Amino acid sequence: MANENFIDYVKIFFRSGKGGAGSAHLQRTAQDPKAGPDGGDGGKGGDIILKGNRNLWTLLHLRYTKHIFAEDGENGSSNQCFGRNGKNAVVEVPLGTVVKDAETDEFIGEVVEDGQEFVVLKGGRGGLGNVHFKSATRQTPRFAQPGEEGTEQWLVLELKVLADVGLVGFPNAGKSTLISVLSNAKPKIADYPFTTLRPNLGMVAYRNHQSFVIADIPGIIEGASEGKGLGLRFLRHIERNSVLLFMIPCNTESIKKEYKILLHELQTYNPELMDKKRILAITKCDLMIEKELKLLQKKLPNNIPVLFISSVNHQNLQQLKDEIWKQLVI
Repeated sequence: MANENFIDYVKIFFRSGKGGAGSAHLQRTAQDPKAGPDGGDGGKGGDIILKGNRNLWTLLHLRYTKHIFAEDGENGSSNQCFGRNGKNAVVEVPLGTVVKDAETDEFIGEVVEDGQEFVVLKGGRGGLGNVHFKSATRQTPRFAQPGEEGTEQWLVLELKVLADVGLVGFPNAGKSTLISVLSNAKPKIADYPFTTLRPNLGMVAYRNHQSFVIADIPGIIEGASEGKGLGLRFLRHIERNSVLLFMIPCNTESIKKEYKILLHELQTYNPELMDKKRILAITKCDLMIEKELKLLQKKLPNNIPVLFISSVNHQNLQQLKDEIWKQLVI
């Protein structure tokens, strides 16, 4: 999947179908010119439906779609013939897609399972034909119900990446290098900030033919929860991860301070993120000798599993996978 093809936000105008009008037809035959009402009901308007598709990883297929309309229901006709229901507009989306009102940002729903269908906008009901209004005192009703109008609304579709593990760290923490070594993902890697501009997903093979999914989220900076840097655009992807793997280089001036900043940004964005399991990986340990690394151990945060790793020489990567798996199955 090319990075430039990762689309995780689209805004689309949706309109469900209008219900067909009921028929006010009066039956006339050679034998009985006043046979009475025989108008059929109108068909129901089509719904707007989002359907989960596990084979989709992005909203790229909706990038240039500005309008999606469901079909109107057909009008009823004579001889109590019902109008045909309007065809639903079924939009396939990747798992983890959230639907919001474009104007109020109100949460409407989400699609998280393959094959799950979520009705975003219901089509209008078809009107009743005049046959429903016949009574002992009203033998020939010359009216019928009109169909209900459909619903129209601007909606935002946001993709929140579904992954077991989310990598959290400042730019250049070594996240892209780690995911490229642990999995089959091929992220862009370079020694400058914001190399990763799109989330990358990788499948990590584990013992006994087991596996888990890891997500490389673009680097956080101080103030990201307020929209600075890449800001809110990518913080939402962290909400879906079961385990958060914090990554801080060993040559950072203060590991404790950087860890607190990262925690603060996540807490400010969404306090519920503090309930997620966390692991701290001290990266780029190939840059330090063992004596220096031992001194670092006295300056680490408490109450979190810590591992010293190097993606370059594969130092402690198996131990890291063991710790991730342990946290996933607890």
